[in-house]
Amino acid sequence: MTVNDTTIRTDYPDPLWVQAADSLREQIAGGTLRAGSRLPPERELCLTLGISRVTLRKALQALVDDGAIAPSHGRGWYVSGHADERNEWPNSLESFSETAERMGLLATSRVLTAEVSASTIDEAEKLGIAPGTPLFRLGRVRMLGGVPIALDWALIPALLLPQPERFDFTTDSLYQALADGGNELANAETTIEAREASADVASALDVEAGTPTLVMHQVVRGRGERPVLASTVQYAGDRYRLRTYFARHNRTEL
Repeated sequence: MTVNDTTIRTDYPDPLWVQAADSLREQIAGGTLRAGSRLPPERELCLTLGISRVTLRKALQALVDDGAIAPSHGRGWYVSGHADERNEWPNSLESFSETAERMGLLATSRVLTAEVSASTIDEAEKLGIAPGTPLFRLGRVRMLGGVPIALDWALIPALLLPQPERFDFTTDSLYQALADGGNELANAETTIEAREASADVASALDVEAGTPTLVMHQVVRGRGERPVLASTVQYAGDRYRLRTYFARHNRTEL
């Protein structure tokens, strides 16, 4: 991701760090720096903006305070896009690919595993099937604009997705593949918890081990309330924001 050349004026009344922060903020708002992308290295930013490392750090901290960017320890700075409501993640059931399209980002994946094997007792109970029933297991690193966002492990009864090798899950949507096979998705029971990234997870997400992550467990059901897939998705905590909605029901006095 490239930052546009910007003239920082020493004869302006605004401090240099304020001008630098405003410049980066404008490029985020204008889409030059897109949500989920990593900023260039600090040395490159200093050269592009014509400021010192100390001045740059002050500008970046101001953007962190605004929620425009987020630091990833040892990895740099990422555009969060929190100020733009379009970039918040919804509380409706939509696929990673659909969310990316709505945000104007490119969703891709690195496939870690794609194989069929027998279900365990716990997996069978979760999906309402008999133990030993064949499951298609799909593990992926999910990315937006080439930036790792989440680790996604999905389990699907193999009968619901025959010949999964037909699909290229580096770009194909699993939800769409299921829908094309006649499996309409209706709702999902979801549990979210906080967890530190293990060494393996940290390596896959390009974060430091121990970094906070959000882990989402889902069982997705079809229109007849039949479980279609179970998934565990572990999001890098500084690159994911969950938006939900609560309503208070009127209480009738008895």
